[in-house]
Amino acid sequence: MAGLRERKKEQTRRRIAEVALRLFTERGFDAVTVNEIAEAAEVAKATLFAYFPTKESLALHGVGGDPLAEIVARRPPGQTFLEALRAHYRAFAAAQPPEADLDALLARVRVIQSSPALQNAANALLYQQRQALAQVLADEYGPTAAALMAAQVAASLLALQETYFQRLLSGASAEDVARALRQDVELAFDLLQHGLEYVEGR
Repeated sequence: MAGLRERKKEQTRRRIAEVALRLFTERGFDAVTVNEIAEAAEVAKATLFAYFPTKESLALHGVGGDPLAEIVARRPPGQTFLEALRAHYRAFAAAQPPEADLDALLARVRVIQSSPALQNAANALLYQQRQALAQVLADEYGPTAAALMAAQVAASLLALQETYFQRLLSGASAEDVARALRQDVELAFDLLQHGLEYVEGR
């Protein structure tokens, strides 16, 4: 019974998110109200807020969602934090998402790019992600080094993400984009591990 309830909750969450993204894509983030989303998704406004506490969270679903701090905190003994993060993003790059998921992702990117308010909210989520990573690293490396390392990791991952989206938006094939992402992940973590001299010496 509990499993059925969880499936129904997930179906409701997905329906709300899909309806919101469709409306945002059609009319723009600022022009759509929460009431309109709830009505189109056939849920009460209170139900919508139970799943998505703000209008921004409907558009930013998944942004800053990679659990960097958790990946680092739960890594096995003997594995460096960069090795743990590289393994995570290597696995992500190796997975080929369905075309429908890519279409939804691109629609979300366009919605965010078209709204300064959403861009600011996305940046805030990424900052929180970076701060959480720094807190985990601080126990091992001290607060200053941890803050610097977290900033470098976050900047590299943001650059990977931006390049990935640019390739998708340019119309490149999914296979070419996936191949380039796999190469970029390795380069990004080689640079993080070995520094800028790694490139100069290649």
